[in-house]
Amino acid sequence: MWSDSRYIAAGDVVILWMTREDIQPIVVTPGKELNGRYGVYRHSDLVGVSYGSKISSRNGRGFIHALRPTPELWTLALPHRTQILYHADISYVTMWLGIKPGSVMIEAGTGSGSFSHSIARTIGPTGKLFSFEFHEQRANKAREEFARHGMDEFVMLQHRNVCKDGFGLQDEVDAVFLDLPAPWEAVASAKQALKKDRIGRICCFSPCMEQVLRTVSALNELGFTGVTMHETLTKPHDICNTPMPTVEDAAIRLRDIETRKEQRRLKQIESAARDKKRKRVEANEEGQDNESPKRTKMESRAQDGEESLPELDPPGPLSTNPSPPQPKRGPQTCAVPPAASEEERYIVSKPFGEVRGHTSYLTFAMLVPSTCDTTQPKGQPTEVEPAGDESNLPQEPTKSDTMDHHGSSLDPSESSATFDSLIAGIPEEVRSKVYCSDH
Repeated sequence: MWSDSRYIAAGDVVILWMTREDIQPIVVTPGKELNGRYGVYRHSDLVGVSYGSKISSRNGRGFIHALRPTPELWTLALPHRTQILYHADISYVTMWLGIKPGSVMIEAGTGSGSFSHSIARTIGPTGKLFSFEFHEQRANKAREEFARHGMDEFVMLQHRNVCKDGFGLQDEVDAVFLDLPAPWEAVASAKQALKKDRIGRICCFSPCMEQVLRTVSALNELGFTGVTMHETLTKPHDICNTPMPTVEDAAIRLRDIETRKEQRRLKQIESAARDKKRKRVEANEEGQDNESPKRTKMESRAQDGEESLPELDPPGPLSTNPSPPQPKRGPQTCAVPPAASEEERYIVSKPFGEVRGHTSYLTFAMLVPSTCDTTQPKGQPTEVEPAGDESNLPQEPTKSDTMDHHGSSLDPSESSATFDSLIAGIPEEVRSKVYCSDH
């Protein structure tokens, strides 16, 4: 499909991975530039670089990865012309339809080509994909992409309304995939296109339950069996390699927590004792003020209008070796201290907070080939045309045919009863199979 060379060349399709949400496909054209969020990238810088390389921007502020195209990456990076199928549904459909290298199948509703690229890789050059698109402009765009990606030799794209005009195929394909607004209108044409010498499979991709109900009714009316409906939901996980603390690390952390608790308790006790001492001093001063009310009144007038200054703790003894100021405690100070030994790292997973929900319902059915001619009414023997040689016609039984091995004549009623009892002992499945093979 795409280039299988190890190195990027001019004209190759390259997937540029910028972020998980920003993936762009480009055709390498020397002379062009790509303006990204963190810089400018020249196409000429990609020529000669191996796929998967990390490319820096011209200003050195950003980088991208140049990846080889795959159907999975193309699904994430393709230009959306319609709602597309993602690989959760694509892989499930491929498995149920039994698609393999060399298979021949029909896709009705090409759209943006996401499903087409995945099926093209599965069937390979020995297979064939008949793709039909109702919208002419979308069909032309998809045809250009298929030719650019080297798929036009085994992907046959037609601009056709299959609901009205059918597929135009008879007994040619192994499976059919319908991504249409009204898939029940194309079920009859799909039955004609399926091969009759093997089990044919069909899948209908429908967003609404009303579409599923009408499709199931059409499948049952046209003789399809094994009708089932599925919905594919995914739950992606984020994988990372993180260090796992050991028992020694946990013990160190617990000791650190207990030490800090004890320090905080001692500080609270010291603060409570200081408050108690201050209150006792204030109480003594109030007693002295009651003995000299005049002095208190004059001091209160002198201090009227002035702000009351906060009380300061009594100065402590001077230290010749002051300790450096301690940093403020914050969330980072409670981190686990590094262990003495090297920590082991483990691969852990965490599910995404937001995941993709419902896309569509997948309706599957099978068309089983007939084992006998169903047009012949049951219970009526098939007429045998006489041939040119009358010796081949059934003859009347002779007398020797009605004699047993002892030479005595057989009673017709007894032989008939014996024959009926033997027939009754044969299972119904075996009798119907023998009847079909004889007729």
